Amino acid sequence: MQIKKSKIILIILLLGTIFNLQAQERLPFDQGKKYFLADVKVNGKISYNEQTVVTFSSLERGQTITVPGEQITNAIKKLGKLGLFSDIDFYVNKIEGDSIWLDLDIVELPKLKEVKFNGVKKSKVEGLIKENALTKGKIVNENLITTTKNYIENKYKKDGYFNTKVFITNTPDTTDGNQVKMLVNIDKGSKLKIKNITFEGNEKFTDKALRSAMKNTKKINPIRILKASKFIKDKYKEDLNLIVEKYKEKGYRDARIVSDSVYTIDKKSKLAINIKVEEGSKYRFGNIKFLGNSVYSDQLLSRLIGIKKGDTYNGVLLEKRIADKTKPDGEDITNLYQNNGYLFSNINAVEVKTANDTIDFEIRITEGPIAYFNNITVVGNDKTNDRVIYRELRTKPGQKYSKEDLVRTIREIGQLGFFDPEAIDPKFKNVDPAAGTVDIEYNLVERGSSQIELQGGYGGGGFIGTLGLSFNNFSARNLFNKEAYKPLPMGDGQKVSLRLQASQFFRTYSLSFSEPWLGGKKPIQFTTSFSYSSQFLFTGNTGGVDRNKSFDITALSIGYAKRLTVPDDFFVFQNSVSFQFYNLNNYNTGLFTFGDGSSRNLAFTLGLSRNNKGVNPIFPTSGSEFSVSAKFTIPYSLFNGVDYANLKNQEAYKIKFRENAGFTVTANSLGELPEIGDYLKETAPNTNVYEKAYMYQDASADRGKVDQEKFKWLEYYKIKFKADWYTKLVGKLVLRTLGEFGFLGAYTPARGTSLANPDRGVVPFERFFLGGDGLANFALDGREVIQLRGYPNQSLSAVDGDPIYNKFSLELRYPITLKAAASIYALTFLEAGGSYDTFKNYNPFVLQRSAGFGIRIFMPAFGLLGIDFARGFDPIPGFTRPNGWETHFIIGQQF
Repeated sequence: MQIKKSKIILIILLLGTIFNLQAQERLPFDQGKKYFLADVKVNGKISYNEQTVVTFSSLERGQTITVPGEQITNAIKKLGKLGLFSDIDFYVNKIEGDSIWLDLDIVELPKLKEVKFNGVKKSKVEGLIKENALTKGKIVNENLITTTKNYIENKYKKDGYFNTKVFITNTPDTTDGNQVKMLVNIDKGSKLKIKNITFEGNEKFTDKALRSAMKNTKKINPIRILKASKFIKDKYKEDLNLIVEKYKEKGYRDARIVSDSVYTIDKKSKLAINIKVEEGSKYRFGNIKFLGNSVYSDQLLSRLIGIKKGDTYNGVLLEKRIADKTKPDGEDITNLYQNNGYLFSNINAVEVKTANDTIDFEIRITEGPIAYFNNITVVGNDKTNDRVIYRELRTKPGQKYSKEDLVRTIREIGQLGFFDPEAIDPKFKNVDPAAGTVDIEYNLVERGSSQIELQGGYGGGGFIGTLGLSFNNFSARNLFNKEAYKPLPMGDGQKVSLRLQASQFFRTYSLSFSEPWLGGKKPIQFTTSFSYSSQFLFTGNTGGVDRNKSFDITALSIGYAKRLTVPDDFFVFQNSVSFQFYNLNNYNTGLFTFGDGSSRNLAFTLGLSRNNKGVNPIFPTSGSEFSVSAKFTIPYSLFNGVDYANLKNQEAYKIKFRENAGFTVTANSLGELPEIGDYLKETAPNTNVYEKAYMYQDASADRGKVDQEKFKWLEYYKIKFKADWYTKLVGKLVLRTLGEFGFLGAYTPARGTSLANPDRGVVPFERFFLGGDGLANFALDGREVIQLRGYPNQSLSAVDGDPIYNKFSLELRYPITLKAAASIYALTFLEAGGSYDTFKNYNPFVLQRSAGFGIRIFMPAFGLLGIDFARGFDPIPGFTRPNGWETHFIIGQQF
């Protein structure tokens, strides 16, 4: 039988929320008859290739299909899952013998041409488009409309706009095919703040005390900065539980929330909350027994619990001593077991008896078998080579399970700086108690580790331009592998930095390289750097420079650092050797008394540090960093045979004569300085006293030659100490506490020895300059610029720097976002520091003080950026009034 151009519907309407699949019966046909599919023709205005659509339906020419049957039903389902079509209909076009021709009529969903927002500021539109992925060409379906509407409403509700309404309309674009224009109307309504939170039934705690227990639900307070007054339903429910916990911490085990109500007041512009509590009786701890423990004794577990019979009942404390969920490395019983292999252990506190106001507990412990790490894998590292990550892992296959090692591994991966530390996720897989094994898969999110520094600014008396490139995940072994250049060989964890900085006053070039695992087997860091700087003499009123008068510095350093195992493996021992060659070409500035000549600085540095700061190196929330270092040169004066005391006397006499220009020299005046008399008697015994004075002035080595000899090789030692703590206070609020001290000294001979020579004095290089933003600008003469905000740069030290300083700082930090694309946190601080020329004048309690606030932004491609506003409370040396406000721009400074 042959039926030409008949259209008989094969599938009954499939009901759904997205796809409207119409069914229309055109011609009757035999139920369940089998045919060979000759062809499928696609009808309708679509932007896809017809054959592509047929392929997605899984129908193929020549296959046997049943009409009606599962093949066509499944074809409609597969096309529907694509989310590209609103109508999908199959019709019979023609039947000839055992062959059948089908028509597929489809209606393609429209695509987004543009989107507009009403009711929000223009500055917010781009963020809303990005957050909802409303990009041009996006398929517009009911799911997109619904999710966009819900997202925006919830976003503004979290900001306190509890009555936000969103209306979305789509208008077909008649000029450009199957596209629509989306209009999103946002009615935020009034921002609802909480005017008051009241309580009923509370006798043991005041309303104020209970309100303070609520972390996120706060009433209006103009003084409060970090927590705004807004109502978020989920956070409010959490805060109700915190109220109950506050009671439990003080012994009121049976406390509960009886009822609560949230209602609008003041013409529905504000909210009020009323909470009714039932406090119950106060309880105490009774006997606490341990059951099931064979690995650890009752005495050890009792010390860890730290609760004695008769103590006020504290349910929150008991839970933390068993398993502190707020601290993955907390000192609790669960971690005690899990740090020693007992992954499958289970610890529960059970109330077994309540008599009057006393509660007895049993701590029931199921120890289980010891677990071992089996397979350890890492995913998400597209650029970083596996070995760079695996060498940092503290969890090894076959090793006894340890939660402490797991937490430490997360920290080490985060400290690499190649991955988003907030996204490191160790997943437990194939946990097998019978075999006593567990697989760990570390899921990582790679972020850009290389940085570019391109900036211009005003400093050092003129415009300064900087170009810097830092490749923090470099691969030196692939330098000659063409295929590895994407655009540079990366993935081995090495660091290469190139920097060029210039202005009309100076030019600086620097190159550094760092290998964190020298040899690839042990954590021995090798570093080397080279730099060249040329500084030109300022000509004064003309505002220019004389390039024929320069101060050139060539510097080279090599060092290595080794991770120690004792006292623990957070300690690192560092040593390095550095050499600087200073060349002065007619450069008379007062730094040296000689303007032509050279000086050399060969120094050795030894250091010991301990760093256990938290996972995120940009925003650590816990841990500390301590470091002490000693930098010293060879005591050249021990063996070079130079009498620096005589040089010093000659210098003093020269100054004395010059200060008295046109002086009258008599025998008596020469007698007041016997050394000069002796000197002149030896050099010119037959000359009268006046001529002797002038002869001395001409014959004695001038100060430039004296200093040239004194500083031909720099001789000094330098001691530095730094302590840096991070403490999480409440929620995400972190306190940073910092203390620093530095001392630059000259060798002084021990009593009864001839070691070194104190007459050389403290060198003019390697000094400390206190004050300002802490950025060193272009100076490479060994100086250290110490940040003390609230004062101009380097204003709290002498013009040539000081040999002693100390500094103390308290800084509160709060993160705004810690996403991989950009980490942003706000801060406020108190600082104090002092700079001293001698130990005689050293007083750690006489300090310049300041306070202020600022913000930091870290982007992987550009490093750290920030701005601080600080007020100096004390005068700059030489002034009488407090310094006042200063603005500091922070670029590339340490975290």
